[in-house]
Amino acid sequence: MLLCEIGNTNIHFYKKGASWNKKATIKNILDVKERFYYINVNEKIKSKLDSLENAIDLEPFLKIDTIYKGLGVDRVAACKAIDNGVIVDAGSAITVDIMAGGVHLGGYIMPGLFALQKSFSEISPRLDMTLNPNIDLDIFPQNSLEAISYGAIKPIILMLKESQKDKKLYFTGGDGKFFAKFFDNAIYDGSLIFKGMSKVLKTKGLI
Repeated sequence: MLLCEIGNTNIHFYKKGASWNKKATIKNILDVKERFYYINVNEKIKSKLDSLENAIDLEPFLKIDTIYKGLGVDRVAACKAIDNGVIVDAGSAITVDIMAGGVHLGGYIMPGLFALQKSFSEISPRLDMTLNPNIDLDIFPQNSLEAISYGAIKPIILMLKESQKDKKLYFTGGDGKFFAKFFDNAIYDGSLIFKGMSKVLKTKGLI
C-alpha cells in the first residue's frame, strides 16, 4: 500500500515503513503506476490528480471532531494518529494541535526556523546569519548570532511548554527531531501523518 502526502514543495511517499521524497511536480505523480492513497495541499496539481484512475484522495474520509475552521488536511491526518497529546509539525511553518479523547481542542501556527532566519536577513544584512542550533538557552546572548538564535528558538520552546502542560508532545516534520530534544515527555515520529492516513484507511474499510 503506497501513501502519498503532496505539499507545495515536496511529495512524501510511504510504503511498508520506508519513506522517500520527490519534488512536487505532476511528472513525479504520473510516474507512479501503482494504486496510491494521497492527501494534497498543492492547488497547482489538484486538477491533474482528480483525473488519475490509480490515485485515491483521502481528504473526504479525514474528518475530526473540532470547531476549528480551515484545519489543513495534513494537520487532520496527523491528529487522527493521536487521541491524546500535543502534535507539533515543525516544517516551513510550525503547526501545533491539541488532542484530548479524540477531540481536537484547537491549535495555532508559528513561523518555522528557516522563515525566522530569513526574516532577520530582511531586517538588516548584518543579521543575515545561519541560526546556531546549539545555542545555550539558559544564558543571555553576548553576540548577534547568539542573539538571533536565542530570539528564534526560545520563544517557540516556551510556547510549546505552555501548550504541553501535562500532555505528551508528538513531533514530526523536518525540524521536529531538533525541538523534541528540549522536552522530556516527547516523541519524534517522522511518519505521524502516514500513521493517521493508515488508521483512516482501516477504520473506513478501504483496505
